[in-house]
Amino acid sequence: MSGRNRRFLLRSFHVFLVASCSLHLLAQTPATEQAPQPAPANETASPQSARLLANSNVKLGIGDLIDISVYGVPDLLTKTRISGSGEVYFPLIDYVHIADLTTDEAQELIQKRLEDGGFVRGPHVSIFVNESASQAIMMVGEVGRPGPYPAIGERRLFDLISAAGGLTNRAGRLVTIEHRGDPSQKVELQLSQNLAEDTQNNVDVYPGDTIIVSRAGIIYVVGDVNHPSGFLIEDASLSVLKALALAGGSTRTSALGKTRILRQTPNGVQEIPINLKKVLYAKAPDLPLVKGDILFIPGSGAKAAAYRTADAAMSISTALAVVAVHP
Repeated sequence: MSGRNRRFLLRSFHVFLVASCSLHLLAQTPATEQAPQPAPANETASPQSARLLANSNVKLGIGDLIDISVYGVPDLLTKTRISGSGEVYFPLIDYVHIADLTTDEAQELIQKRLEDGGFVRGPHVSIFVNESASQAIMMVGEVGRPGPYPAIGERRLFDLISAAGGLTNRAGRLVTIEHRGDPSQKVELQLSQNLAEDTQNNVDVYPGDTIIVSRAGIIYVVGDVNHPSGFLIEDASLSVLKALALAGGSTRTSALGKTRILRQTPNGVQEIPINLKKVLYAKAPDLPLVKGDILFIPGSGAKAAAYRTADAAMSISTALAVVAVHP
């Protein structure tokens, strides 16, 4: 084959390859680019979108690690830490002072710089706080080491409880999370006994949040019981019978029908009579106790006298029996 024919065949093969690739790209590329459709109004937000929402309008400070992105311009994606002077370096617009601004204010500032400089037309800037050194998370209440804790990365409730030394022996199960700048929006959680299995309440915590761990209330069982004491109460599930069981039960001289609950109210101490004997036989309702209640089970003087008489009679009978056996 001559050189001329060989060159002709090579050119023909090259044209064939280019045409095949072009057809393949046309088949893979849609005819018209469709704009992303907004999510339906009733669609539940993903955890990531919920975190972005909670991260919005956060006040920035020195030492914070942030992500800055410009929609449609991936080359401008920047992860940076706010310097000691309160500035960050951003491509095209040099240094920008954003400390003490909220994320919304900082976004508007960078957008204006980009547009005024003619770098990006109609820019849409987003700032996400990865680590907040300026806004700590405050742990208060019944934890081992109350105090401020840095908000580094994604923090969850149980992470903060563990960092604070865990729950104390007096801790209740109610935890309240208050958001800085909006204290009316409180999140109240009722933790289970086993935190390892309580994944539902292991929620995200954000810079500036305050976590309040409640103290469990105490009810007291006193009077004619085997083990009078105070017992922690974490909710309204502790009833009279359960409290009596914790106190080791009543004694044989208890006046069960004269049991009383002493409850502190705004108007003073309220006395609630309860016939514990009927409650034991399911003839009366088992009342729930609340924090601070005193369950008082008095003793019966008549029963005590009767038992003393019986014990004395038993002692005399035993002595006579011994004398009879050994005259």
